[in-house]
Amino acid sequence: MTEKKKNSSEEEKKEEEIAREIEELEKEDTSTEVFKTAFKIALGIVFVLLGSVFWFIWSKDFFVVMRGCIGPFLIFAGVIAVAIAKE
Repeated sequence: MTEKKKNSSEEEKKEEEIAREIEELEKEDTSTEVFKTAFKIALGIVFVLLGSVFWFIWSKDFFVVMRGCIGPFLIFAGVIAVAIAKE
């Protein structure tokens, strides 16, 4: 019986150590997750700002490209409408 008690106490100690290690890993994961989230938000804000600046700088060129895309867009929309109508 004493051996069983020793084994069970050793197992409990091992389980406690494992539980502590898991808690430490979870703490590390939350700190890295916060950093990753903050980095993604900052990167998103930078991209939005750069996009806004470039849109303002190249707005005339952008609208020329958009006007040039209207024709092909309407052609593809018509082809898709005909394909759907045939079914």
